[in-house]
Amino acid sequence: MLGTYSSLNTNPTSLGYAGQGMIGRVLDFFTYFTIWSNILVAIVMAMLFVRPDRDSFWFRAVRLSALLMIVVTGIIYNAILAASAQLQGLEVITNLFQHILTPIVSLLVWLVAGPRGWFSWRIILASLIIPIVWLVFALIRGAFIGAYPYGFVDVATYGYATVLTNVAGIVVFALVLCMIFWGIDWLIRRVTSGKRATASA
Repeated sequence: MLGTYSSLNTNPTSLGYAGQGMIGRVLDFFTYFTIWSNILVAIVMAMLFVRPDRDSFWFRAVRLSALLMIVVTGIIYNAILAASAQLQGLEVITNLFQHILTPIVSLLVWLVAGPRGWFSWRIILASLIIPIVWLVFALIRGAFIGAYPYGFVDVATYGYATVLTNVAGIVVFALVLCMIFWGIDWLIRRVTSGKRATASA
């Protein structure tokens, strides 16, 4: 289930033989950025469902982090990784949800329901904390097992200079996405406030 694989297969992913044994495979599973982003989206959506008026600095940051991470997941997977993906069994279904449907639905929910007006430079910078934690975790674990979840963080093959360059590029891309989200949020609020002013006139 959930993209797992036969116990007879000890070399199922880019993590290679690091995935042998139950504990190793569980750690493999939680080494993927995709899993982090999907779990974070689920947590944030559940929190908003329970209390839609929830609002604090850190919740705003986590909300943006969830949106940013899941959109980056969808874009990078479909633009770069999908062509080389080798899916088996239920992975076909879980892949559809994790890399396509969840990113699209998450973006649509934010566009339609918001919350609005939650952007600031402090929020944007704070939203990068969780992705950075994932990166540190992936690099530290990779240093111990000699395997990495994605080629662009594969220090064993490409070295730290290349990996850090790749990461810097992704950070810039993430900041650009945040600016786009901020601009869209501003535009939606402007249009909405204009309609309200017209309706009350």
